[in-house]
Amino acid sequence: MAGFFSRLKEGLSKTRDNIVHGIDSVFSGFSSIDEEFYEELEEILIMGDIGVNATGDILERLRRQVKENHIKEPAQCKAFLIESIKEQMRVEETAYEFEQQQSVVLVIGVNGVGKTTSVGKLAGLLKNRGRKVLIAAADTYRAAACEQLTEWAGRAGVDIITGAQGADPSSVVYDAVSAAKARHVDVLICDTAGRLHNKKNLMEELKKMNRIIDREFPGVHRENLIVLDGTTGQNALNQAREFGETANLTGIILTKMDGTSKGGIAVAIQSELNIPVKYIGVGEKLDDLQKFDSEQFVNALFDVDGQDSGI
Repeated sequence: MAGFFSRLKEGLSKTRDNIVHGIDSVFSGFSSIDEEFYEELEEILIMGDIGVNATGDILERLRRQVKENHIKEPAQCKAFLIESIKEQMRVEETAYEFEQQQSVVLVIGVNGVGKTTSVGKLAGLLKNRGRKVLIAAADTYRAAACEQLTEWAGRAGVDIITGAQGADPSSVVYDAVSAAKARHVDVLICDTAGRLHNKKNLMEELKKMNRIIDREFPGVHRENLIVLDGTTGQNALNQAREFGETANLTGIILTKMDGTSKGGIAVAIQSELNIPVKYIGVGEKLDDLQKFDSEQFVNALFDVDGQDSGI
């Protein structure tokens, strides 16, 4: 999407201040590559929300490349470090198979992370790729949720199935599955209530929705995408862990990446949980959610000249 790279680059400016300037000072401040150099680098990456696991993997790969390429100067390390981070975040093409298959996508997460808007944007993204999309408004608790989602469905140009406020969310999912089958829909996207991950009954409800889909739509491709707010750093990681105990999470939608200093969390989440970041959001417009591209993300983070990849 033209301009997405520049929006991403602009959005990651605070994260860049938080991480990249520190890294650059290590590269310029050391005259040789020794243990102290690696320790300094490790501290900056961990402090930049990249996380202990991911940092360990990135530095292990960097050490190997430094050795293999007989690098002596710290400044020469930077390109290898950037490559190492890209490698750490690479998303397999198979991660997007659901876009081409008949699938049901449950979108989950706590309140306030941008879940409803992400559902609308994802619907728009898939519709633009020629898929027939249906939205289910299964967040029946929050008064404005259905209204908000209906507005997004209108913007995306897709149909929506709704229920009465306070209705059983699983009944909305049941109706939506029936409609998806009858209308030969390619992708059914279900918005769910913003669950506080410590609320047992809400987690049980999520399981119930899963059972209904399994029973009523056997064999359909399943995706459980968790929406995480990039500004919350390590907290986002904890939320994903909690949800992962209830739902088999297949991917992450990372929102509010514009203006956060904690963008490094994108690297940590993928590494710690072994769940790929599949989409990334940098604004409020319909096209401000795009497929995650590690090349593009890391280039934007390090302010390396990269082109919009047309994704």
